[in-house]
Amino acid sequence: MILASTDRIEGKEAQTLGMVKGGSVQSRHIGKDISQSFKTLIGGELKSYTEMMNNARELAMQRMVKEAEALGADAIVGVRFCSASIMQGAAEVMGYGTAIKFI
Repeated sequence: MILASTDRIEGKEAQTLGMVKGGSVQSRHIGKDISQSFKTLIGGELKSYTEMMNNARELAMQRMVKEAEALGADAIVGVRFCSASIMQGAAEVMGYGTAIKFI
């Protein structure tokens, strides 16, 4: 499956199949949440949260691809990700784009 942030794949003609999306809500372990709050006092990367968001994006992308495959897509164009805080220590990541089939 080809994923692109552009609106089309250069040199390919395609039929639009429709919008596809995938989402994930992730949370951190309470112990890690407490340790990360101490990190904010001295500054630096919150590695536990970086890992959480990377995992959420990957899962959202996998779900988006699965939805596109079910439509018979060859690629997803216009891929975007957005995130929102659900509660302290939990975030939603949504991936979306347009599924296309090469003709």
